[in-house]
Amino acid sequence: MEFSSGGASSGGDDPDSHRGKKRYHRHTAHQIQRLESMFKECPHPDEKTRSQLSRELNLHPRQIKFWFQNRRTQMKAQHERADNSALRAENDKIRCENIAIREALKNVICPCCGTSPASEDPYFDEQKLRIENAHLKEELDRVSSVAAKYIGRPISQLPPVQPIHVSSLDLSMASFGGHGIGGPSLDLDLLHGSSSSVIPSLPFPQLNISDMDKSLMADIATNAMEELIRLLQSNEPLWIKGGADGRETLNLESYERIFQSPYSHMKNPGIRIEASRDSGVVIMNSLALVDMLMDAKKWVELFPTIVSRAKTIEVISSGMLGSQSGTLQLMYEEVQVLSALVPTRQLYLLRFCQQIEQGLWAVVDVSYDVPHQDSQFSSPSKAQRLPSGCLIREMPNGYSEVTWVEHWEVEEKAPIHRLYRDLIHNGLAFGAERWLSTLQRACERLACLMVSGNSPRDLGGVIPSPEGKRSMMKLAQRMVNNFCASINPANGQQWTTLSGLNEFEVRATLHKSTDPGQPSGVVLSAAATIWLPLPPTSVFNFFRDERTRPQWDVLSNQNPVQEVAHIVNGSHPGNCISVLRGLNTSQNNMLILQESCVDSSGSVVVYCPVDLPAINMAMSGEDPSYFPLLPSGFTISPDGRAQHQLQEGGASSSIGSGSLITVVFQILVSNLPSARLSPESVTTVNNLIGNTIHQIKGALNCSTTC
Repeated sequence: MEFSSGGASSGGDDPDSHRGKKRYHRHTAHQIQRLESMFKECPHPDEKTRSQLSRELNLHPRQIKFWFQNRRTQMKAQHERADNSALRAENDKIRCENIAIREALKNVICPCCGTSPASEDPYFDEQKLRIENAHLKEELDRVSSVAAKYIGRPISQLPPVQPIHVSSLDLSMASFGGHGIGGPSLDLDLLHGSSSSVIPSLPFPQLNISDMDKSLMADIATNAMEELIRLLQSNEPLWIKGGADGRETLNLESYERIFQSPYSHMKNPGIRIEASRDSGVVIMNSLALVDMLMDAKKWVELFPTIVSRAKTIEVISSGMLGSQSGTLQLMYEEVQVLSALVPTRQLYLLRFCQQIEQGLWAVVDVSYDVPHQDSQFSSPSKAQRLPSGCLIREMPNGYSEVTWVEHWEVEEKAPIHRLYRDLIHNGLAFGAERWLSTLQRACERLACLMVSGNSPRDLGGVIPSPEGKRSMMKLAQRMVNNFCASINPANGQQWTTLSGLNEFEVRATLHKSTDPGQPSGVVLSAAATIWLPLPPTSVFNFFRDERTRPQWDVLSNQNPVQEVAHIVNGSHPGNCISVLRGLNTSQNNMLILQESCVDSSGSVVVYCPVDLPAINMAMSGEDPSYFPLLPSGFTISPDGRAQHQLQEGGASSSIGSGSLITVVFQILVSNLPSARLSPESVTTVNNLIGNTIHQIKGALNCSTTC
């Protein structure tokens, strides 16, 4: 791959590449002393004074001018730092006084009645109640209008609804067999002092970004872009192809010699480097792809299985003439593996976009340290994203050729779980191959969303219009995004281990759901990961086939299901959306919406019970944004182990690649914001996941010890 970028040479060790570089002149001690004494007298010398200094010190007048400019900038920076330190100290002093006053007010006793005084003025209490009532009335009007639109009558005409304290998943899915799960139901006899109470997400720190900070960010982003371009255009010895698949990994010795990077700490034995490169073609033109990469919301939609959360903190600089070229933004991101056993990588980063030439774009990410960053992050690993990103080359047919580089520096503060040790240490869990294959899959799905006609593989006659097809695809996409985001809790929430059996470990967490697209209340997410000695493709085909569903779905009471609608959303037959109906059941108004997604890095099968009226409205083209979804499902990934191992005596034995399967259930347990896990809830969740895993192993002929 050859292209030009501001005169940067493609040869990292070519001595000719240094001929065009500027030569720097270091001033003598006498010159610096004379300039410093003049600066104290006059920080802004006129042209006559600069000429006099030029003759006296044997320096060019421009050197004198630039020296004074740089010295004034240094003095300004020193004064700003001093002012910031003073303000910070004063702020800390005021905060401490505020805390002391609050504590003192708590102990104040009225001398007349012996009680504590009112915390606030009654007038303000009344005003707060009026404002809250107004907000509640607006919310009631909004919900009433939505109900009138989708149900046909306002909410005031609906019968009163009693709070449901059992799982919505139990109510709907168990109805396929007419029976619930054996064992106790979810009980809200709350445990006081439980560590599993709902914990709110930590807020982002208030960042006061000065002009000097923005200048520093621009310098960091520019240097990162230059490094990324050299990584993209260089081959051997910087990149090494290894293995049967020709996977490209970074030669760390060559990298250190060529770049002498300030990011590198490779001599530290506690630091692990992950660096890989991959390239391929995606079904999207370059401009549209660049716009999606620079939008935090669309970024999550493109990579739901990798990016659990992303937010643009501030746009440092905007693009030129309506273009993304030159756009620089500070972002927060959480990157995940779809398992509760692997913590997310949390980081702040700078994202910089630049158009190299016509039809050629580059987008670079590089970690950026913000104040109090370490205290905010709860991850047991510290991950730095060294210059990483992609090069996007426009192709004549509307496609784009993408070359992706991922470069991480990771310091593990806790051991990696044994099931994921190989996958992470081999660089496959967060490598360029996973990012690119996920991008190709997402662009393929978007292309299917734009197609108005039905595929020959679609189950015809059920979805009447292209609008209905798009509505169903958007509903399924929201279901998948919700499922992926539920596997790793938001920053500040922690998984709680419910059981740690020899076969698998069940972990759970509670979070309060306020999204209008989710059931309102407290949701319990539970997950467990197992290893099976089967290739991921075989496991994926087992889960997505409706004919084998009774073999693993404990909630269907082993009743068969029938596919009543089918939407193709990719070239692989496993990439599809299905609507399933349970047979031999007393409830005919509950269906299962399911989407299966697969690419070279892994696959997911996600499903959710949806009532018949909601499915009918989506199929008719209605907006599905407010349909409540609480999905469950499976994630399947390769285990990252080598395909061959040595037997005793040195003989090589070929072994099949195994799979890592994560089972995830989401259950609505209460509408109380202070709900905690009860012993009955723990028992029910353990039984649900344990029975599911045992049925999977039995159906796939795997022993309980594999």
